[in-house]
Amino acid sequence: MKRIRHFILTTFIALFGLAATPFVATTSAVDVFKDACSGNPTAVCGASTRDQLPDIVKNVINLLFFVIGIIAVIMIIIGGIRYSTSNGDSSQIQSAKNTVLYAVIGLVVAILAFAIVNFVLGWFK
Repeated sequence: MKRIRHFILTTFIALFGLAATPFVATTSAVDVFKDACSGNPTAVCGASTRDQLPDIVKNVINLLFFVIGIIAVIMIIIGGIRYSTSNGDSSQIQSAKNTVLYAVIGLVVAILAFAIVNFVLGWFK
């Protein structure tokens, strides 16, 4: 069973890495500084850190919610695999159901928190 879990975890990590590959941005240093001051004030162009703080907080929080969502989806998949491989053992079935239930609850809480944070940060703009 430990070997199967290790294989499944390794497979999910590999698939996630391959799925994330197209989203890697490829830019050159010339492109970064070319449009640095065109309509978007940054620290390079003289904008204060106070102006950037809500954007920085929003980006960090959105990244955290994205990671939480990925973890919740992976846990739902793991719970489904555990459920299908339980062989009728009631304790394993209950454990798998709890895994899926808690992952769904976590996903719902993350979505609500995402909405609340974006709503609150909208008041600061």
